[in-house]
Amino acid sequence: MSVATVRKPSLLWRLPILSHLRQSVGVQRGMLIAGVLISGMFIVLAIFAPLIAPYGFAQSRDEDGIFGKQLPPSPEHLWGTTVGGFDVLSRVIWGTQTALSVVIVAVVLSIFAGVALGLISGYLGGWLDRVLVVIADAIYPFPTLLLAIVMSIVISGGRSSLWSGILSAAISITVVFIPQYFRVVRAEAVRLKAEAFVESARVVGSSTGRIMFTHVLRNSTRTLPLILTLNASEAILTLAGLGFLGFGIAPTSAAEWGYDLNRALSDTASGIWWTGVFPGAAIVLLVLGLTLVGESINDISDPKLRTRKRLRKAA
Repeated sequence: MSVATVRKPSLLWRLPILSHLRQSVGVQRGMLIAGVLISGMFIVLAIFAPLIAPYGFAQSRDEDGIFGKQLPPSPEHLWGTTVGGFDVLSRVIWGTQTALSVVIVAVVLSIFAGVALGLISGYLGGWLDRVLVVIADAIYPFPTLLLAIVMSIVISGGRSSLWSGILSAAISITVVFIPQYFRVVRAEAVRLKAEAFVESARVVGSSTGRIMFTHVLRNSTRTLPLILTLNASEAILTLAGLGFLGFGIAPTSAAEWGYDLNRALSDTASGIWWTGVFPGAAIVLLVLGLTLVGESINDISDPKLRTRKRLRKAA
């Protein structure tokens, strides 16, 4: 009687998105693939914006002269021009860099702070745990956009340059997102510190720091990719809200979709649709792509889905 050898997936297929793709079936796989393709398209646009965009984000003239204002789509300007005389297509492409920069900074800051505080609070416990839990519960209900407006005024006086605008949006988002990572990691740390492998590490004389960051941390971050993708879409909306309300990045410092939507409001009554449709579509598509990835990861993490997949393979 031979025993079947179970092949372990390669390191590549154990990465967060690829591992979920390998486990997905049916509608969940379609959602994940669609979300990855949409998000990947915007990532490519952000990386290669200087090569793809026909003009600069604040360029209003070329060798032929000054661009016209509110020009309709044409071979020279495929998506028309804005009320400020900027090329709409170029503004949308360059805006991907601004949006993804805010997402990266906000998510990285919130993950580092939330994971570290949750790990310390859950493993050490005591009065420190109680204090951190109370603070996290107090911060969690804060409206993200309202806090972003306050941070923008404090950091840059309400009108930001490129990096001050990115930091004001990212810091405000970070403050609101930290409690989410804190709660997840703290709950896992409380559970894991009573496990046998942690007790064994204490018996052999491992230090508290080594146990926390080697044994507990490694096993308490499995659900973070789901929270990360959902928070990224909220970060995009917060940045767009700041720009739309006039607290975002100055138009000569960077391209920002929310600001372009604000400037396009007056165009709508005149039948000038192209200045608002394309930036709005970019926001919707990017948020849709990130949300599809997050929701599909959430569905794949459902034990019922994994059971159905095993039954299908057995059949």
